[in-house]
Amino acid sequence: MNLNIWDIMAPAFFECLILVGIHSYLGLHVIRRKVIFVDLALAQIAALGTTVGFLFGIMPGTTGAYWFSLLFTFVGAAVFSIARFRNNKIPQEAIIGLTYAIAAALAILVIDKAPHGAEHIKELLTGSILWVKLKTIETAAIVYAGVGIFHFIFRKKFFLISENPELAEKQGISVRFWDFLFYVSFGIVITHSVGTAGVLLVFVFLVVPAIASMMITDVLWKQLAIGWSLGLVVSVSGLYVSYVADLPSGPTVVVFYGALLVIFALFLYVKRTDNKIRALRNILIGLLATVLIFYGFSALGKYFNSEDKHEIHNRIENSSHQTNIEKLSDDELVKFLSNETSVKKLTDIFTKTDDDLTKIKIAKRIADLDKKKGLTLLSQIVEQTNLPFIEFQAFDAIKSIAGNDFGYSEKGKKYALKKLNEKLR
Repeated sequence: MNLNIWDIMAPAFFECLILVGIHSYLGLHVIRRKVIFVDLALAQIAALGTTVGFLFGIMPGTTGAYWFSLLFTFVGAAVFSIARFRNNKIPQEAIIGLTYAIAAALAILVIDKAPHGAEHIKELLTGSILWVKLKTIETAAIVYAGVGIFHFIFRKKFFLISENPELAEKQGISVRFWDFLFYVSFGIVITHSVGTAGVLLVFVFLVVPAIASMMITDVLWKQLAIGWSLGLVVSVSGLYVSYVADLPSGPTVVVFYGALLVIFALFLYVKRTDNKIRALRNILIGLLATVLIFYGFSALGKYFNSEDKHEIHNRIENSSHQTNIEKLSDDELVKFLSNETSVKKLTDIFTKTDDDLTKIKIAKRIADLDKKKGLTLLSQIVEQTNLPFIEFQAFDAIKSIAGNDFGYSEKGKKYALKKLNEKLR
């Protein structure tokens, strides 16, 4: 079956479109309310709900996990609606940040008690927009449309509370009640969005179009039009580049959003200033400073990398009677092995090393330089070890290097080694 770019990227594109539609609108409220990180907090609360469900054996992505997640966001909505104080001594953003931290800490505590829980929660928070299913898109479109209709009917109340809560109270509107309804609807959207798009993509869909549109105009319908247009352009560009360059789709779209916002801001800066020559000069200075910083960090990284290699080699060379390689951290060992090109030296270190796992790593590196020698050393490990997991790991390495398992099994170890040794002669 021959698949073209449209066959692969169409579901992700349509998912981006519906995300742009609802999040661009909600982002205008978020900016007006000055609660920029509320979606991150609600997303973390939703993730906590899924984590708690997982502790009870409810797998992420199921109906039960969805309801756990949604009910937890309702609790978060109640907290945020109560947290709007009449005085400004304690900003609501502080409460939102504290809620995020507590929800994240609780999720870690729960994950610690759930077997393999971290992998499932990582998938939930990261999202996988490239593999979103059409049924998921249809469900999200229906839910977002329902939230959109709800906000359209009560738009005057929502915008009045977002822009001027004091005036809303004077008019007899229950600010906390309508805040609760706002955060509940917001939580419903976040619960659906984060599972497919991930926290980062949802955040930029919420904030960047709203910021860009509010830079240009104060008229609501124009802000929405600009936000939706911007989302369309970025979604198409980001997804196309992610396909061509074989990059993760979500992070690519996020980076495109950030880059476009910077370009947008610089364009408006030049356009609206009276002294355009000075503005262009300032931009040029900024670009030069960015380039210098980039090359500065690059040079610093190369310097410290070189120092690390030198230090690691010294630690090994200065060994009294046997190598200190077992005392190296995993990262240090990887650095050392990747930079050592002497098969004789590596073989000597292999002989002096007592740890079988380290021996396997050394033998694999030797195989990169001398395939036959590396396979011979790995076969020695298989023959000499009494630990089954070491034996399995060594033969996995043999299979990977030779492209052949030689009939290896728990019962066929001797037969596999015989076949391997015949090949090595």
